[in-house]
Amino acid sequence: MIISVDGKKVEYDDNSTYYDVAKDFKDDYQHDIILAKRGSKLIELNKKISDGYDVTFVDTGSDAGHRTYVRGMILLMLKSFYDNYRNDIKDIYVRYSIGDSLYCEVDGLEITDEIIEDVKEGMRKLVRLDIKFEKFSIPTDKARKLFDSYKMYEKKKLFKYRRVSSANIYELAGFQDYFYGYMPASTGILNYFDLQKYNGGFLINMPNRRKPEVVQNFVPREKLFNTLKESTEWSNLMGVGTVGALNDVISAGKINDLILVSEALQEKKLAEIASQIKERGNVKFVMIAGPSSSGKTTFSHRLSVQLKTIGLKPHPIGVDNYFKERFETPVDEKGNYDFECLEAVDTKLFNEHMTKLLNGEKVEIPRFDFIKGQKKYDGHFIQLEENDVLVIEGIHCLNDQLSYSLPKESKFKIYISDLTQINVDEHNRISTTDGRLIRRMVRDNRTRGISAKDTIKRWPSVRKGEDLYIFPYQEDADVMFNSSLVYEMAVLKPYAEAVLFGIPKDRPEYTEAKRLLKFLDYFLTVNSEYIPKNSLLREFVGGGIFEL
Repeated sequence: MIISVDGKKVEYDDNSTYYDVAKDFKDDYQHDIILAKRGSKLIELNKKISDGYDVTFVDTGSDAGHRTYVRGMILLMLKSFYDNYRNDIKDIYVRYSIGDSLYCEVDGLEITDEIIEDVKEGMRKLVRLDIKFEKFSIPTDKARKLFDSYKMYEKKKLFKYRRVSSANIYELAGFQDYFYGYMPASTGILNYFDLQKYNGGFLINMPNRRKPEVVQNFVPREKLFNTLKESTEWSNLMGVGTVGALNDVISAGKINDLILVSEALQEKKLAEIASQIKERGNVKFVMIAGPSSSGKTTFSHRLSVQLKTIGLKPHPIGVDNYFKERFETPVDEKGNYDFECLEAVDTKLFNEHMTKLLNGEKVEIPRFDFIKGQKKYDGHFIQLEENDVLVIEGIHCLNDQLSYSLPKESKFKIYISDLTQINVDEHNRISTTDGRLIRRMVRDNRTRGISAKDTIKRWPSVRKGEDLYIFPYQEDADVMFNSSLVYEMAVLKPYAEAVLFGIPKDRPEYTEAKRLLKFLDYFLTVNSEYIPKNSLLREFVGGGIFEL
């Protein structure tokens, strides 16, 4: 059989797999090949080749390749745990990511250093044996029985709502499980990892997309971890730690109660933050930063309401109003304007204005005209009195280089992000990045007429800016706020599906659209009319009471 690989015609036996072809082309790729791609369709390497298509390969330095590597690593970990401690385990939970690590917990087993070493050595042995990941399809009802036998009750619950008649199951040396997404060809590619005991559970430390052959030492992020842990406790309190549990609530007609509790928990957290600001006594600048689609604007409005209720007078300011004039804006390596970098902000003017306000002077705040690319002044004056505070929102607000002239004690820093509260099931995480991407697609299409295709196309650039300018400073925040709502994907689903289905199959973005559509299919739908008018979710689906 003759196939085309990266534009080259090559001949293979009809029984050859993409794995066989990948071995011949491995030197053409910078990192380990982990998937094949035929047109816009991703293909696992263990699949037999077929003619009529131009084939390319995906390595571990890509988003899709990295996700596949992580997925294989989870199954590798599960296999080793069950081999060593099957009789002790009630369930294993892959909770959330912290940097390049996954935090996991084991129900029924107290994690010790000895257990970690046993499991790690079991994983290393499986990697050395280079065992193939097998894939097979079984009827959905049989899949539920399989999950029941492994005590994977959340996975069993998830499949109660699956409309397809069969499920794809992966098997590694006799251990079987279901995963949302593709798997590597075999364990031999999973060379780069480490395990360590951490906070009652354990971490799987892995490489990132930029350096997929390097496992960095884990850097604790205690504030982030505690915020994620608190969110998990919230979801468990509400009985909705997974998608299957959320679907149970929706199908039972109890979604209104869940929405009310979710919103009340967020309002309680907002009130606590407002109280902390007042108790500090000398705060004049509330600095809010977070990655794209975290709900920063609605958060600042709702926080302002809480500040008013305790006697403070907030004044909102967007750092974007202090952009440099367009002709002064830096450009990136491709020659495009770089609005993400700190150098795009007129930090000198910002600090002059903030210092004058701190000293009690009256200042005219500019408004940036994004069409003309220049600041304009239209009589927006502010003068701070005793109980006045500025609520400042911007990408660099946690970075002291933005506000270098302001005393540290005058600033209260808040990091806000959409830190997903629920997972698909015990072993399939919902990426916080996916949650924000879906939020952004819905909002971009509704407010700016931007297609889902263009949002997906721009997303890597957005994430690059977050990696450089937001995430390194998140631990510097005084508090963290999780803007995720446990029910939100059920509300966003119809909005996101409508725009994702509009991406043509021949576009490069279709691969990502297909992945997200499969993910959304797990959720039952909730009508947005049930959402309160002041909800953070209104920033994305519309119909809110705040001017955004």
